[in-house]
Amino acid sequence: MNIQGKLAILADAAKYDASCASSGTERRDSLGGRGLGSTEGMGICHSYAPDGRCISLLKILLTNFCQYDCLYCVNRVTSNVPRARFSVDEVVQLTLDFYRRNCIEGLFLSSGIIQSPDYTMEQVVEVARVLREEHDFRGYIHLKTIPDAAPELLARAGRYADRLSINIELPTETGLATLAPEKDAPAIKRSMARLRVHIDDAKEAAKGDEAVVSMPKSRPKRAKAERFAPAGQSTQMIVGADAADDRAILATSAQLYGSYRLRRVYYSAFSPIPDAASSLPLKPPPLVREHRLYQADWLMRFYGFGHEEIVASDDGLLRLDVDPKLAWALAHRERFPVDLNRAPRELLLRVPGLGAKAVERVLAARRVRRLRSDDLKRLSVPLGKALPFLLLPDHKPRVIDDAQVAAALKPAPVQVQAALFA
Repeated sequence: MNIQGKLAILADAAKYDASCASSGTERRDSLGGRGLGSTEGMGICHSYAPDGRCISLLKILLTNFCQYDCLYCVNRVTSNVPRARFSVDEVVQLTLDFYRRNCIEGLFLSSGIIQSPDYTMEQVVEVARVLREEHDFRGYIHLKTIPDAAPELLARAGRYADRLSINIELPTETGLATLAPEKDAPAIKRSMARLRVHIDDAKEAAKGDEAVVSMPKSRPKRAKAERFAPAGQSTQMIVGADAADDRAILATSAQLYGSYRLRRVYYSAFSPIPDAASSLPLKPPPLVREHRLYQADWLMRFYGFGHEEIVASDDGLLRLDVDPKLAWALAHRERFPVDLNRAPRELLLRVPGLGAKAVERVLAARRVRRLRSDDLKRLSVPLGKALPFLLLPDHKPRVIDDAQVAAALKPAPVQVQAALFA
């Protein structure tokens, strides 16, 4: 098989890794010579740097051969799909070629498990090593690590990669044992813990010891700290493949953020695959459920919400008709309206329509004057969403029921996921 054939198979197989945000749009392509561009292609995805810059990544698998039989995975050993495998040199050459053509700024590399977890991890790490040491490649590298691999290999991976990730796969250990019996939930968490230790140690070392003078009259110079995955670690969780509800999913995320200091938890709505097992659902969950989980995740990380208070329903699921912050506000009407000129930051962050940046602007502005509704407009706050929950000198919200508020703020319908993964 030539390199183009391998690229078509292994780039397509990598699209199920959701560590980028370039999904969910409508289906468009330029087949037939009409138009320019495509929303369906795979192989290049996008990630975001800490400064908000969008980075294009070559996103591929080293191989889609896999000795595991995870029921939800299209690359499982019993799956009837075309197989391919890159050599280390082929991945390196592809990365350099795309980079020199200014198509990408880095590499996202994952792999099926072949021969053994250690052998697979060695191959993945070798790609990064050759790029860094032999070609002085300074672009972004994200490696998907194999949780059962030896700790020494994970440590080597961190020397070359900007970000490492280990998929938690499913929200509960019971779900993992049912759908992926060959994977070991404690081993996954052990690997996350090892990465956290390495990352913390590298950060501590980077703070620097005292500069030393090695030669008389020479300038003090500090030794450079050893590099280890400066962009941290992330993980991915499949939503809707098992019976875990949103409450369980968010509880798992909170535990991962707290215990292992993950940078991100990605949520991937289950997508039906060819020749799927009978124990899997026939349809994917609504894409909006995945979207609501990302919104809830945002509330936990930046708005001070606890995972246990976001989902209030008896069925353990997030409301799909309104976002989680508005749902919480509607369920706690006794906390509103909030006096914009007196409320503490923690309470302002819970007002629908007030984002984290808007709250900081409000706090800065009210030091010099009492804010009115026109001031909120100048701060780009969506008045229709925020005013029903705010008390201002020129505004007092009228009492309306939850159904009226929810109907007024209900977002436009979102397309179904079938458009992306059909």
